[in-house]
Amino acid sequence: MSFLDKAKADPVKARLFSICLVFVCTLLGAAAQILMKGGTQGQAADTPLALFLEIFSSPQLFAGYALYGISTMLLVVALKYGELSILYPVIGLTYVWVCGLSVLIYGERLNPWKILGLCTVVAGVAILGRASRK
Repeated sequence: MSFLDKAKADPVKARLFSICLVFVCTLLGAAAQILMKGGTQGQAADTPLALFLEIFSSPQLFAGYALYGISTMLLVVALKYGELSILYPVIGLTYVWVCGLSVLIYGERLNPWKILGLCTVVAGVAILGRASRK
């Protein structure tokens, strides 16, 4: 019996599996956005066709879009085993990871409003997660 079969039989395992999978999707989504930003640095695409061609000529852009594709496929699997109303807010954590990575990689600065917004996202995900246990 595979893990997925066991998850189908046990709702608690199915929920945990889906939440973990969505958490992985948030990390992949954040990495994708960072790669896409890096891939656009120094690019001079001025038309949609030029941008489309750059996607295939820039390894960073291509990797970013590929990670988004993988993340989307994993999300579909997660949605099969979990509750949309719980899983979708977890995707909001992508913003938290992107901000952190932007500070580390690109030297972007966090101001008090950004920090408050990130804390609000984390608190919202925590509240929804706690509400789902009842």
